[in-house]
Formats: sequence, C-alpha cells, structure tokens
Amino acid sequence: MTSFSERNQPLVRRLESLLGERLVRLDQIRGQLVAQITPRNWLEACQTLRDAEELEFDTLIDLCGVDYLGYSDAEWETAQATSSGFSRGVDELGPGRFDWAHRPEAEQIPNRFSVVVHLLSTRRNHRLRLHCHPDESDFPTLPSLVDLWSSANWYEREAFDLFGIVFEGHPDLRRIMTDYGFIGHPFRKDFPLIGNVTVRYDEERRRVVYEPTEIEPRVLVPRVIRHDSRYVGDQLDRREAPNG
Repeated sequence: MTSFSERNQPLVRRLESLLGERLVRLDQIRGQLVAQITPRNWLEACQTLRDAEELEFDTLIDLCGVDYLGYSDAEWETAQATSSGFSRGVDELGPGRFDWAHRPEAEQIPNRFSVVVHLLSTRRNHRLRLHCHPDESDFPTLPSLVDLWSSANWYEREAFDLFGIVFEGHPDLRRIMTDYGFIGHPFRKDFPLIGNVTVRYDEERRRVVYEPTEIEPRVLVPRVIRHDSRYVGDQLDRREAPNG
C-alpha cells in the first residue's frame, strides 16, 4: 500500500472522492502524486481536475508520450564493474529486438503506450502527474485536451509526431518536428535507430534527395534500470555501501 506524505494526504482524499472509479491507482513518487486514469474516462477526469473547486488544476505544464516496449530489458552488461567502458554495448541487436507480446508479466504495464500529463494548481499550489494507457498498441488514441488546456496543442502534436499517438478532436493534428514526408514515428522503440533513409542535398540535382542509409544498426545508449544510492536515497543500507 502506498504511503502518502502528510502534505499530500488532503489532496489524496479529494482525488479519490471526486474521481472515484475513473482513478485506476494513485502513487507517490519522490513526493509527487501520480494518478493513473482509465482511457474511457480520460477527458471527463481531466475536466473534473480542472473545474472542481476542491482541485482547480488550471495549468497544463507538460504532456508527452511514453513507449514501454522493451521496458527493463537490459541491453548492456552492467552486473560487473567495467574496465572496458562503452564497448559493453550490444552491437548486433537492431530493429525488431523487442517484442511487446512476450514481455514479462511482472511488469504489469497494461498497454505499450502511455500519455503523461503534468498539472499545476496555481491557486492551491498542488502538482499532479497523470498517466493514461490507450487501449490500442498499434494506433493508440485518446481525446484531445486542447479544449481544457490550450497549452496541450503543440505537446499533443509532438506526441503524435514522435510516438504516433492520435488525439481525437485536436484542431490541427499534424507533424511538428519531422519532415512533411517522414514515414514512421522516431521515438517508438521499434523504429530503427539508424533511421530508414539518409537525407542530403544533391548539388547536381539541386534538391534534397532520399537514399538508403548505410549506417550499421547498434545500441548506442544503455537502457538499464539501476537500483543504487542515487535513486534509493535515505533507504540505502549503509552497511552494504562499499566504503561503509
């Protein structure tokens, strides 16, 4: 059972009372409340958070997408102290290295994609992080929040462009960061790290041309969930520390 700080307990009671079954779960992570909302009640729950006098979350600070494909799968050798540095990267693994259908059940992630929203109540000085997992993994779809918070406009366009999350009712849902003719969504974990094509300007043709990429696929960034003193804080058992 999640333990909530004394400061957050009044807000927890309000959220549980006003959201009811629309609230899947409520946690506290490093002092901040994190609420998971059901997809079918996404818009209704957000409107309650904005309009309820007891909450008044009047500002949407940020909205982004998350892809949990391959979540917690280590691609680097990290169990032992390194003497070889970045050469521990797994070079031979490229596109298709993750499979959502065969993820460990212990992860307990309902669907591959998630929309994350950060809200602020300027009157009550409360912050809240929302998570919502759209039902579809291939074409994740949620109602747009632009009518509730106008600041969601470009954030939703970014999540659509990079993750392929569709926001129904958005007034101008089109790409915002990639090229007009770009194919795919580059922040999806199954998108090839080398890309699909190389773009360059051809002096002879005097135009931009697309060519097959010649880069070899490899893993460049370690994807490891670490459990060490930087994250557990005061819970670290000093007796187990190397210099303890």
